[in-house]
Amino acid sequence: MNAPRRKLKVATASLAGCFGCHMSLLDIDERLFALLELVELDRSPLTDKKHCGPCDLGLIEGGLCNAENVEVLREFRRSCKVLVAVGACAVNGGLPAQRNHLDVRDCLKAVYPVVPNDPELPLPLDKVHPLSDVVRIDYFLPGCPPPAEALWQFLTDLLHGRTPQLGHGLIHYD
Repeated sequence: MNAPRRKLKVATASLAGCFGCHMSLLDIDERLFALLELVELDRSPLTDKKHCGPCDLGLIEGGLCNAENVEVLREFRRSCKVLVAVGACAVNGGLPAQRNHLDVRDCLKAVYPVVPNDPELPLPLDKVHPLSDVVRIDYFLPGCPPPAEALWQFLTDLLHGRTPQLGHGLIHYD
């Protein structure tokens, strides 16, 4: 008799973005049940844990807009054996990086009558950065957001020990 296969521990996190990549994960619909047969969720919106323990796989979306994003990313990288940058914001800064040609101080002055200055607020970075500017990323899954089918294919390849192969039609940049 074969011993039951150990479930891989998976965590997710979101930084500066729209949370669309997590929505694509939920859009795998009933296949979530099949996925949960193979993985144990650690930090994720479904578990509401704020910090993750040692994990086999981390999926992280969003770019780096502020000091807190950088801190969360570094902690997440330390906790995950394999780290996947999911979506355009994580891969190249995405839509939030549209502000990169502007001075962040000028943006804040234009939006707020008095620029907030509270120690509870994370310091904004001068530019929005992709995750690979700060930590080593093992895999990149582009898209805005990547479609559910691409996430499903990517995850099942990884979970079955295969190098993820996403053919034409699963990767798009709309």
